[in-house]
Amino acid sequence: MNDHPTRDRAAETTGGFDPRRSAGRVVAVDAARGLALVGLTAVHFLPSAYQENNRPTLSWLLFAGDSAALFALLAGVGLAFASGGRRPRRGQDLTAARAGIAVRALLIMAIGLAIGYLMPAEPPAIGILVHYGAFFLLALPFLGLRVRTLLVCSGTFLLLGPLLIHWLGDLVPGHTDVNPTFANLFTEPAAVFWQLLLTGAYPAVTYLAYLLAGLAVGRLNLKNLHVQARLLAAGLGLAALAKLLSWVLLYGADGYNVLLYSIASLTRADLDHIVVFGPDGALPTNTLWWQVLTAPHVNTPFSVAWSLGVSLAALGALLLLGRQSGTWLLPLAAMGAMTLTLYTAQLALLSTEVHYSSPLLWFVACLVVSALVALAWRHAFGRGPLERVVAAAAHAATRAVADRAKPRDPGPPRKPLG
Repeated sequence: MNDHPTRDRAAETTGGFDPRRSAGRVVAVDAARGLALVGLTAVHFLPSAYQENNRPTLSWLLFAGDSAALFALLAGVGLAFASGGRRPRRGQDLTAARAGIAVRALLIMAIGLAIGYLMPAEPPAIGILVHYGAFFLLALPFLGLRVRTLLVCSGTFLLLGPLLIHWLGDLVPGHTDVNPTFANLFTEPAAVFWQLLLTGAYPAVTYLAYLLAGLAVGRLNLKNLHVQARLLAAGLGLAALAKLLSWVLLYGADGYNVLLYSIASLTRADLDHIVVFGPDGALPTNTLWWQVLTAPHVNTPFSVAWSLGVSLAALGALLLLGRQSGTWLLPLAAMGAMTLTLYTAQLALLSTEVHYSSPLLWFVACLVVSALVALAWRHAFGRGPLERVVAAAAHAATRAVADRAKPRDPGPPRKPLG
């Protein structure tokens, strides 16, 4: 069953924050989720480059691409908690857990599809919720695997996912709206399917690398100091290796010049922009040399490895910090415990486009209000409102499947007739 007897039922289902616990482990995992929300807020509200020189801003360098990756990694950790923690559930227990996760995924997708109706034609943000729910559904077959197998699967998606995008991206049906709605789901089902799997901003074929790595991490003893330190060291090492190899291939092995002359209309300024910010649309597919880039959201092996390393290092650092300074992480952890509610509210606010007039002011206001609301709500009610609805539905589905598997009581033996 579950090796976290002190974790309450809803936290088990949602990976959420249990206000009755202050152990460093739970605070740190939720704080990491809160940090991911802060990063997405920065990317959504703040400019990506300085107008005077077109150089990337600090917020872009710190959070672009990596915040979404951290969210996906922590989604995997949450799935591990929901399916038994260090002792994965088996048999009917695992089937019941899968049913709850599937219901949770569908509800999250429904929220994302509903938010799509609020977004303007040129949206200020591309929501991750529809993709997030799809990741959960695609992860269901992997829930019963061992840590080593999960890491191998994660590495496979890291290496092959970008190549599938490179080879198949131009062959499948084109994009629907970047923020799909229920209407798109019924009128353009093939386009939505391929957008979620291969061609969208958060393609499942690469993001499963983060989620499955998180599922493996969630199977570890995250209270153990050595595990925490290894997560930090492994993350830093993976990120550094990805950047180093990318730099060597791009500049030491003449990859930069190959890319520069691979497209006749491409200027040096254009290429420099792509190297830092990524392309305005899809990454070109005329040569495999594009796969050496590490820019945000380009979904190459090196960019995925970089973001995965950063995400592992962030989680490891917060786990270590939570051993001694868990109280200081409470504002982040409170936000991380209700990210579904806060992120949905943030997308609704962004859809009004009021933040364009004073991006820094709106960014600070959004963070302060989010932290205060999260702390107050946690103290008064515990789970966030959307988290509460999703957790209740997921638990009901889990319970229904579990109860169906229980043998029925035949009742007292009948007396023989005659």
